[in-house]
Amino acid sequence: MNHSQQKQEIREPLYYAQAAVDTMMRKFQAAQLPPKGHFHYHQGVFLSGVYQTYLLCGREAYFQYIKDWVDSVMDSEGNILDYDPGQLDDIQPGILLFPLYERTGEEKYRKALDKLLPAIRDFPRNAEGGFFHKKGCPDQMWLDGLYMAGPISAEYAVRFGQKEYLDIAIEQALLMRKKTEDPATGLWYHAWDCSKKAEWADPVTGLSPEFWGRSMGWVPVAVLGELDFMEPGQKGYDELCRLVKDLLTALVRYQSKEGRWYQVVNKGGKAGNWLENSCSCLYVAAICKAVRKGILDQEYLEKARRGYEAVIRSLAWNGEDLQIGNVCIGTGVGDYRHYCERPVSINDLHGVGAFLLMCAEVQRSL
Repeated sequence: MNHSQQKQEIREPLYYAQAAVDTMMRKFQAAQLPPKGHFHYHQGVFLSGVYQTYLLCGREAYFQYIKDWVDSVMDSEGNILDYDPGQLDDIQPGILLFPLYERTGEEKYRKALDKLLPAIRDFPRNAEGGFFHKKGCPDQMWLDGLYMAGPISAEYAVRFGQKEYLDIAIEQALLMRKKTEDPATGLWYHAWDCSKKAEWADPVTGLSPEFWGRSMGWVPVAVLGELDFMEPGQKGYDELCRLVKDLLTALVRYQSKEGRWYQVVNKGGKAGNWLENSCSCLYVAAICKAVRKGILDQEYLEKARRGYEAVIRSLAWNGEDLQIGNVCIGTGVGDYRHYCERPVSINDLHGVGAFLLMCAEVQRSL
């Protein structure tokens, strides 16, 4: 069977996930993953997707690849060699340390976590108590930050008996909702500036002007990751479930006829806008997991199936290599034109990471 036939058929998600991982492993030795040598969420989200694929297929080379990258960016005492503790983006890959510590028992992974997590606890906050996106963006809260700091905090809290970190994760998610949710659409603006000084900030509300696709995708994926370490009835549990349900319910209203979602989610018919794969993958992943957790009704799986199949149809093959395109490169906060004119990439790490997270959750929902 050639790849054009495969594309027509649409295989099970694990097939595409393994093809994507194998493609990236052929392209990059673990230590070469960009940004090379730097502890950063690009590698973190990609390798989180590799780990989810590993859990489903059990291929040990995938786990070893994760270990090889982590070992390349830290020393034997658990010191991360190159990261910026003033950026939440540079803390997120710490999520990979949990399975490594659990599997190997090597103390360096626990030591690294013990060094990383206080950076979250002591992270600069604005007057409302929200984390700065990074020290260079004072007073600003970006949706992306929930994914960078929330799941690692929740897992650390439960695994190592440090409850304050779960409280922090819950607090930040609920505050982000309070500050960025639009009551008219149920969508969340990309960012909010407490000081209202940023060039993109509305002078009255402090909000950024648009609903950017991938930023909203991080939110339910992050919060569902936190809910993995919580029990029904626990303080904050119901509020986080409601947050996930309300945001995904709002997002489903903007799904295109084709099945994917637009870069600027609520402006699908506007000139310049385009269907973006990473946000579509994150939404599908979150919908599937929310259904599995009983947060959304089963009928939502049909929306997820449409999204999944539309992403798969957008893929290309280059020989044995799977090409995941239509992914917005990293971006700051801006206006409509800013988002629509962002370059797209093929097989960049956060795009492949989002794709792998989607494939894993769809596979679990079959």
